[in-house]
Amino acid sequence: MNNLVLYDKSPFDLIESLFNNEDWLMPSFRTPAIDVYEEGDKYTIEADLPGLTEKDIKLEVRNGQLILSTAKREKSEDKSKKGRWIRRERREYQFQRSFTLPEEVDPEKIEAHFKNGVLQVVLPKKPEAAPKSIEVKIN
Repeated sequence: MNNLVLYDKSPFDLIESLFNNEDWLMPSFRTPAIDVYEEGDKYTIEADLPGLTEKDIKLEVRNGQLILSTAKREKSEDKSKKGRWIRRERREYQFQRSFTLPEEVDPEKIEAHFKNGVLQVVLPKKPEAAPKSIEVKIN
């Protein structure tokens, strides 16, 4: 019972705050869906990043880790709009995720492509780590 807090304002103030306080429900970060798969001589990471551009995405290799981070801020409010925001969830977006690179990945040959809101990062394996097919000859 010690956790109860006395709310000494009108309950209507609380309802009004739902419409006026833009940050009460939506955090400024979200975790995008990410898939990682292996295909022969490479690994591929795909991340859904809708609403972002190439400028919003940062990808770096540091200390054996691939670090994907994003940050986007909406431009300042458009002063020509006469109304008021009732709900605004798209103002800010930030995210960071790290992946430990397997030893067989060649960090110098990592490539990234961004198209239609999907980031695709290709992590080629070093030639000695790639699977090899050996043809068996029968005499």
